Amino acid sequence: MTIGRLADAADVSVDTVRYYERRGLLAEPPRTAGGFRDYDADAVRRLRALRRAQALGFTLDEAADLLALSRDEHADAEAVRERTVEKIADLDARIAELEKTRDALAELADACGGRHDTRAECPVLRALAVPDP
Repeated sequence: MTIGRLADAADVSVDTVRYYERRGLLAEPPRTAGGFRDYDADAVRRLRALRRAQALGFTLDEAADLLALSRDEHADAEAVRERTVEKIADLDARIAELEKTRDALAELADACGGRHDTRAECPVLRALAVPDP
């Protein structure tokens, strides 16, 4: 299938397919006699798997590692589990950081309340101000 059909089948852009090829995440396929790339169904499966892994929070490199493990008949399922548990810990840390950020913004919004007549009085803008050196 052509690159356009592959992109449609995997619900990605043609640029994404080319990017994944450049990164080595997707093998460059054979070419037709006319010089067009000729992808197979495995390329669709691989693209979909990479996108699913990304949707679960894995980076492209992590997703590629997981896919390599899925093709390795000697791969240890515990290694996959460990990577997944590590990703959960990373997500928990990010969530905690986002909650702190949200709390700080809520505090600033409550302090402001739109009651200040000038920008200089606005707690949000004061919090953003960088002091002179």
